[in-house]
Amino acid sequence: MSVRRTGPRATLVRVATYGLLVSVAVVVIFPFIVALSTSTKNNDDIFSYPPTLIPREAQTVEATAVGGTGDEPLPLYEFDDSTATFALVDNNVSVAEYRPLDDLNTVIRRDVSDGEETGQTVVVDGEEEDVFVIQVDGESVEVYRSRLTSGGLFVSVDDNTDQRVELVNLAEPLKQFGPRLENFSEVVTEKELGRSLSNTVLVTIAVVAGQIITSILGGYAFARIEFRGRGQLFLLYLGSVMVPFVVLIIPLFQLMVQFGWLDNLSALIIPFVFTAYGTFLMRQFFIGIPKEIEEAARIDNASRSTILWKIMVPLARPAIATLATFGFLYAWNSFFWPLVIINSGNPDGRVLSLALSTLGGRGSTDINLVFAGAMIAMTPPILVFLFAQRYFVENSASSGLK
Repeated sequence: MSVRRTGPRATLVRVATYGLLVSVAVVVIFPFIVALSTSTKNNDDIFSYPPTLIPREAQTVEATAVGGTGDEPLPLYEFDDSTATFALVDNNVSVAEYRPLDDLNTVIRRDVSDGEETGQTVVVDGEEEDVFVIQVDGESVEVYRSRLTSGGLFVSVDDNTDQRVELVNLAEPLKQFGPRLENFSEVVTEKELGRSLSNTVLVTIAVVAGQIITSILGGYAFARIEFRGRGQLFLLYLGSVMVPFVVLIIPLFQLMVQFGWLDNLSALIIPFVFTAYGTFLMRQFFIGIPKEIEEAARIDNASRSTILWKIMVPLARPAIATLATFGFLYAWNSFFWPLVIINSGNPDGRVLSLALSTLGGRGSTDINLVFAGAMIAMTPPILVFLFAQRYFVENSASSGLK
């Protein structure tokens, strides 16, 4: 019987423990949050500074609202020296930077056609410059042109007569919450991830179903059926777990070539429907089930198949869920063997791991699509574990009926 400690010191210990656990959880979850956020952004938002976790998109206004033409909406901006909101009507305007002759530190930007040449010149920093006259707040100001550049024409949304020519990079774009969910459909269709996803689902379902069936049959045989050499055969079978997979690659590859399964999904399924670990797991669970249950079924004239599928298997749901979880994660995330057996020039035979590798190299400029593909690949294993974790924890806590 445990006694829960109370008092300020115990409370402080609990608070520190929970604080440490929350901190670790945040560190572990943060990369997934970044991946999810990036997968719903557009490329401009990904490289914006300062970076944010919330996906944003540019605020826009209809061109007709500011006296413009065209069907494309116009982005909105704001300036530090004005409270008005401006729409970028034209982003390819020749801009002249003028400096008043009486205040050379002030820069006035105008359309290059707004300056009227006077024919006079002025010497600035040892260079002879032409003198222009521009209108500033209704007054004529003598200026010289310091440089020509490219900028944009901005028109106020509230007052279409309020127009200004400025450098686009000096304006602050207005953003709003805007996740781009089209990234997921685009990466599936345009980046050809859909076929790889369907191949992966097919391979995973076949491998998991095969492992469950063969492990149940093998585990029950080793646990309940008496035959000569059972223990030695089981030890030999279990010893195969100790052999590294890298040692088996060459003979397994040659075997697939002999069967004609090279560059075929059968090579990703058939060799992996048999698992020594799964057989060991099911055997240990079946051993933990009392024999009296099986003997009672035999008295009722139940056959071995009836005992197995109607009594033993329902009791072994935690072990089956654990085996299915591990098998799913292995088959879904398998990369090295598909890389060896599937031809890189055959996109119809690729699985998701190979497609993501290709997407990461070919679509490195489309960071949002790469992360969208990664989220598609991560979501099923996470969901499978969340749904199976109750059985997984139950199997970890108990190995059968006592």
